[in-house]
Amino acid sequence: MAIRYADLQVRESESPAYLTDEDTALVQRYILLGIVMLILDHDIRVMGTGSMKLPRLYESLLRGIQDRVLLEQASLRMQFRKTGIKLVEERRQKDGLETFYICRGSRHRCFLLWSYLKAESEQVIKQFYKG
Repeated sequence: MAIRYADLQVRESESPAYLTDEDTALVQRYILLGIVMLILDHDIRVMGTGSMKLPRLYESLLRGIQDRVLLEQASLRMQFRKTGIKLVEERRQKDGLETFYICRGSRHRCFLLWSYLKAESEQVIKQFYKG
């Protein structure tokens, strides 16, 4: 038997669907990396309009971080396929980002506050910068 969610077919398994802490961490990390990519895109665009002394140097540093973020996102997508996770919808709310996803046949929701996303994004960018 199958259930349809917004043109997405989900199979009901014989074993009960369960969500592990690791699954939740994977989804949260992927959401966070998406926000980091938006921040880096914005900063690279803004950098071109400023009067910086070494804009190409700073832009290349940000693009290097962007490349590493993209590689981690690709790795997370492979883990999603292995564990049966599928992101369905993302909604920007006034106070945070709401994401709906399916894990092993059951639908789940993740809500992250903008303040959390901002603080964690800074930490992620620092980690990638240190390398």
